[in-house]
Amino acid sequence: MAQEVVNPEEQVVLGEEIDNIVRIITLNRSRQLNVINSKVVYLLAEYLEKWERDDKAKLILVKGAGRAFSAGGDLKMFYDGKTIKDSCLEVVYRMYWLCYHIHTYKKTQVALVNGIAMGGGASLMTPMKFSVVTEKTVFATPEASIGFHVDCGFSYILSHLPGHLGEYLALTGSRLNGKELVATGLATHFVSSEKMADLEKYLIKLNSGDESAIKSAIEEFSCEVQPNEDSVLNKKSIIDECFSKDTVEDIIKSFDTEARKEGNEWVGPVLKGLKRSSPIALKITLRSIRDGRKQTLAECLKKEFRLTMNILRTTVSADVYEGIRALTIDKGTAPKWDPPTFDQVEEGMVDLVFQPFGEDLELQLPEKEDCRWDGKYEYSPYATKVRDEEK
Repeated sequence: MAQEVVNPEEQVVLGEEIDNIVRIITLNRSRQLNVINSKVVYLLAEYLEKWERDDKAKLILVKGAGRAFSAGGDLKMFYDGKTIKDSCLEVVYRMYWLCYHIHTYKKTQVALVNGIAMGGGASLMTPMKFSVVTEKTVFATPEASIGFHVDCGFSYILSHLPGHLGEYLALTGSRLNGKELVATGLATHFVSSEKMADLEKYLIKLNSGDESAIKSAIEEFSCEVQPNEDSVLNKKSIIDECFSKDTVEDIIKSFDTEARKEGNEWVGPVLKGLKRSSPIALKITLRSIRDGRKQTLAECLKKEFRLTMNILRTTVSADVYEGIRALTIDKGTAPKWDPPTFDQVEEGMVDLVFQPFGEDLELQLPEKEDCRWDGKYEYSPYATKVRDEEK
């Protein structure tokens, strides 16, 4: 299996039981911006499963140590595991199962997000009943820029945003701040970072899992927000016009036209980043978002797992490993995408990445919310392969 540099003494996830009601999860890899590796997934699943079955537990608080909530998946783990791809797929399998578990969780959950929340890390925030953000919160789904695709349920979440904002965020990887997250509905409340510690103490003291009581408590600390005048949310007409186009090429062409108009200086830097991204990853991402509008959460997760399997196995391209190399290994170097241009990405290549597998290799999710496997999510067609490789 991919070798991860993990201090065996390091507690990457802290789980606390406060009194009889409150449970606290702290993502505790602050030096690594709380990125998610296999151990983090394992512990998150274990705590959430345990507390969902615990009749005494009523309120689950989730937060990140340091200046990040979670910066997403541990990219180096995937890069190091590129020669043993199925070992990483077991981690992905558990992560997607965890995402579904969080979306369908039976206890009241509150995410306290006072920092970076990107990609898979943001999937621990957006599905929760209450997600509290601050002026320090930064959200993005930048996966296409490294040759990957929006996953962890975001082909479902982003596809249900107003207009074509979902395509814009997925393709460009543009960032949203705390105010913008509340305005889009990706977060529920905005609280000043100076008040977050007091809010946490108040929720603990409240000692209740009642949703109305929790909401009232958070509202005592929160404030109404309006996006700043220069927010991308105030550019809705341009975004809807450009990102409603049928193809990535047409989106870029339309966006390029807008960049030439007076007052649209903000488009230039976004367009530049879009053009630097992997052509095939952009095409995969656009189709996934568009399909997400017609799919359930479970269908989206199953589709995303299928895409991830094929991308990590380099079924049609090794762009994800090239993107990770350029971003994290040889920092500052330009990735060499394959195929390098949109006209070289054949439609059949994209079709192949979306092709269903045999049922025994698909992501298996419970048909009923009250049917859980154990917290380790051991049920996976890849578990045996991983154990054999570890031997």
